[in-house]
Amino acid sequence: MPGMMETILNLGLNERSVQGLAQSTKNERFAYDAYRRFVQMYSTVVMELPKEDLEHRLRSMKERLGVKQDTDVPASGWKELLKEYKANFREKTGKDFPEDPIEQLWGAIGAVFGSWMAEKAVTYRRVEKITGLLGTAVNVMQMVFGNNRRYFRHRRLLHARPQLRRKIFYGDYLVNAQGEDVVAGIRTPMHLSE
Repeated sequence: MPGMMETILNLGLNERSVQGLAQSTKNERFAYDAYRRFVQMYSTVVMELPKEDLEHRLRSMKERLGVKQDTDVPASGWKELLKEYKANFREKTGKDFPEDPIEQLWGAIGAVFGSWMAEKAVTYRRVEKITGLLGTAVNVMQMVFGNNRRYFRHRRLLHARPQLRRKIFYGDYLVNAQGEDVVAGIRTPMHLSE
């Protein structure tokens, strides 16, 4: 059910681990982009802060920098935006953004379980005639960073093209992307044949 229930990417990043990620990958821009994505998702999914507030801050920052794509934002831009996101978090929740990965994990687990009854998930199950289920599970896994130049493509592969219901090799990809970039329609993916 891609996009039907909540997802939190890059869990475990904090002020200390993001520096280690930047150093180990030799790519500071990537590391702070991954951290920004995590702070944004945690804020909107776990704490249910308005997504538009953070999106507005992202658009304003890109305008100030004179860039159009997220992929053009330098590390300094992500660091600036992270400060804004964390100040917004503190203002709206009355507490600091969690640095402890265990606290982050439990917050994310609760949000995923809670998303089972979200309107889009309920509608999806009704439309697809999925009944009799008591709930969902939570998967915690290590993922390849598609937004790191070393692993620079996010792929979604299917064994059949959904619209045709035929068994053919089908898929799409984005260069320098991660997770929700493909399934949420944030950017337009390219077909593998391209």
